[in-house]
Amino acid sequence: MGIKSNKVAGKTKEKTQWKEFVEAVSTLQWVLSFLLLGVACIILMVCLMFTSLWPLPTLYFIWMVIDWQTPERGGRKMTFVRRWKVWDHFRDFFPIKLVKTAELNPNKNYILGCHPHGIMSAGAFSCFSTESCGFTEAFPGLRASLAILAGLFRIPLLREYLMCAGLFPVSKPSLAHLLSKRGKGNAVVIVIGGAAESLASCPGVNAVVMRQRKGFVRVALEFGADLVPVYSFGETGLFQQVVFSEGSLGRRLQDLFKKTMGFAPCLFLGERWAFLPYRTPVTTVVGSPISVPKHTTPTQEEVDHYHRLYMEGLSKLFHEHKVRCGLSESHKLQII
Repeated sequence: MGIKSNKVAGKTKEKTQWKEFVEAVSTLQWVLSFLLLGVACIILMVCLMFTSLWPLPTLYFIWMVIDWQTPERGGRKMTFVRRWKVWDHFRDFFPIKLVKTAELNPNKNYILGCHPHGIMSAGAFSCFSTESCGFTEAFPGLRASLAILAGLFRIPLLREYLMCAGLFPVSKPSLAHLLSKRGKGNAVVIVIGGAAESLASCPGVNAVVMRQRKGFVRVALEFGADLVPVYSFGETGLFQQVVFSEGSLGRRLQDLFKKTMGFAPCLFLGERWAFLPYRTPVTTVVGSPISVPKHTTPTQEEVDHYHRLYMEGLSKLFHEHKVRCGLSESHKLQII
């Protein structure tokens, strides 16, 4: 069996062909889950309604109605799901690395803004929704909670899987619960750019959509949660994407779909098997916290002030770490 050498975190590791295959399969299942699991769950439940097993989906839908608010009230996180061995193989495929630049006090709450979204936010998922990158060891006393599209928690069966993985809807009630009902030591992670940012994702481009995204700053002020900028270097290099120009028919259709469904249909291609991403290293760097006071009813001036401080902190984080994360000194960060 062949041996391949690669470097990870300064150490040379040897990978067998079997190890590379397991990594590829682990990554492919994550990509296919991202793309198809929700649709598959809906189709399964609808099909079961027309079989002799119809009581099962009927009872589940009744349970789902009763349990409707659970995702916004803490969910049902299961630690063993976050520690699945498959996530270690997923991490090693790229590889993905978490870098700590400052201490985060476990006696405080934080909102971590993660950039850029990329196509699938592999860095954010691996670092904050699994234990594969060592978040708990790097930040003892903190609990990372990745907030994602709220509509996904309305899909039968999929919502159970998402909650088990410790994912939460990025809605005001959900964020309020995480920052006020669970004591201290909460690190709520939000991919600020969302669907709009995914449409700009392509190798070599470092663009973040956040000039008009101020809702997370308002929430931070309402609950006195410090803001922490996070940048995942390499995230935009995982897939090739057809990027339509502003005003083109393709972009208008994407924007219409995004406005209707909440997410953007990206036309992308991976390195192998169409959907398997490129083996591009992803380094997720957690910056220094920006102290935010608690103001239950913040003014627009306060929101603008801390939003400006956040953008400055993100820009500083990018330029301080871009070279050691594989970019040239001439690379610029575009804030849209």
